[in-house]
Amino acid sequence: MRKVWLFEFKIHDDQQFVPLADDAAVSRDLLAESRRRRPGDSDDDEIVGGTDQQHYSAAQTEQIRGKLLALEPRQFELFIRDLLVHCGFADVRVTKYSSDGGIDVNARTGTRLWVLENTMLQVQARRWLHSVGRKEVAELRGSLQPFARGAVVTTGHFSKAAVKEASEEGKNPIVLVDGFSLSQVVLDQSFPIERTWEKTENRDRRP
Repeated sequence: MRKVWLFEFKIHDDQQFVPLADDAAVSRDLLAESRRRRPGDSDDDEIVGGTDQQHYSAAQTEQIRGKLLALEPRQFELFIRDLLVHCGFADVRVTKYSSDGGIDVNARTGTRLWVLENTMLQVQARRWLHSVGRKEVAELRGSLQPFARGAVVTTGHFSKAAVKEASEEGKNPIVLVDGFSLSQVVLDQSFPIERTWEKTENRDRRP
C-alpha cells in the first residue's frame, strides 16, 4: 500500500506567524477554501474503477497491481495475451511491438461466451502508472477492424475524458479495464504472474 501526505501552501505578501495551537484549524480552512475554488469536474481527473465490485482487500489488489507495474511494456502485452487464453479466448495473438496502430493483442471469443462466439476482440495494453486519456481510446477505435470490439486494459486509471469517449453515443463502445479491475480478474482466475512469455513470444507473434 502506498501512503501519501498532501500539503497545501498559501503564499502571503507579508510574513505571518501561525500559533502552533491554531495549526489544525488554519489547515482545515485552507483545504476547504481550495476545494471550493476547484470544482473537481475536469476531464483530466482520474476515475478509479472497480470499487462497486471489490471482492478483495485493497492490499491484495495493490499487491497484484504492483507486480504488473514491474513488468516491461512488452511483457505486459504478453501477460494480457496469456490471461485471455486462460479465460477461454481463442486465436489470441500479440501484434508486432511498433507501428501497431494502438492494437497490441487480437483475440476471438471462445465457446465459454457461446452467444458471442468468434467475435473479434482487439486490445490496447497500457502498462502505465498514470491515467489513460481520451487520445488512447480514440486511437484504438480508429484502428479497429470492421465489427470488432475494442478494449483498453491498463495498470493505471482512466480520465473522465477517456470514459466519455469510450461510451460516446453513436460510436463503437470501448471496454475500459483499469488496474484494480484487472487485479481482481487475476485474483478471481487464480492466474499466476510468471515469465512464461520469454519462451513463447516468437511462437505466435504476427504483424
